[in-house]
Amino acid sequence: MALAAAQPAAATVGRPEAGALAPVRPSYAVLADLADSAPLVLRLEVRKLVRVEPERAPGVQPGMGRFYAEARVKALITGNAALGEAQRYLIDLPIDAKGKPPPLSKKQVLLFARQVPDQPGVLQPVTRDAQLLWDPDTETTLRVILTELLAPGAPGRISGVREAIFVPGALAGEGETQIFLATQDGSAASISVRRKPGEAPKWGVSFSELTDNGVPPMRDTLAWYRLACFLPQALPPATNLSETPEDRAQAQIDYRFVMASLGACSRTRG
Repeated sequence: MALAAAQPAAATVGRPEAGALAPVRPSYAVLADLADSAPLVLRLEVRKLVRVEPERAPGVQPGMGRFYAEARVKALITGNAALGEAQRYLIDLPIDAKGKPPPLSKKQVLLFARQVPDQPGVLQPVTRDAQLLWDPDTETTLRVILTELLAPGAPGRISGVREAIFVPGALAGEGETQIFLATQDGSAASISVRRKPGEAPKWGVSFSELTDNGVPPMRDTLAWYRLACFLPQALPPATNLSETPEDRAQAQIDYRFVMASLGACSRTRG
């Protein structure tokens, strides 16, 4: 029975950043990337790994190998599926100089996957390397993310900036920039940056039709992830609808202020 390999992602999820020292555990963004794209999240115990011959494993990245895996289900963390105890799947894993994978036999892993139609007991990872070594703290963080994703009114997926406009106030140094965001599901999302003379600028985000009551999201929350990991680093000029050159420059300044406040979206697997 043929197993289904994951389709290539537009960008490899969660690969360590060049030159960065990887932390012990995967970053929030890596977990959110995988959780947001997986119908099923499982905790498995790996029972068997067999390397697939390179000629039968197209698209494997350098330093990686493709493996046939057999595993036992320890827990279905999320998903609506009837699963047997034994599951099989193909997964890409890092290999050493001898072509050996990490020692995973009888270890527990988190797998982000979907069922393969008409193939009971066969899973397809959502990306070719959508498996992480399990530990209790990682599962705890993952469950928090899944709870946020499934909550009513959860922040939608951001696909870019729709338009931005700075409107000056009556006093020098006073004004507000409104940044309206595009979302994949058409839901509302906007950022506002408010300036008053003699005060530090304040900003907030709203994921509703209300645009004036938002607050900045805390780091490592779903709202933070939607913004920090998917907004462009600079305000696209075509979206800046401010009236004068000075107003357009202020909108750019306010956008940079927001991005600096959010901080970098770190994608490290651990």
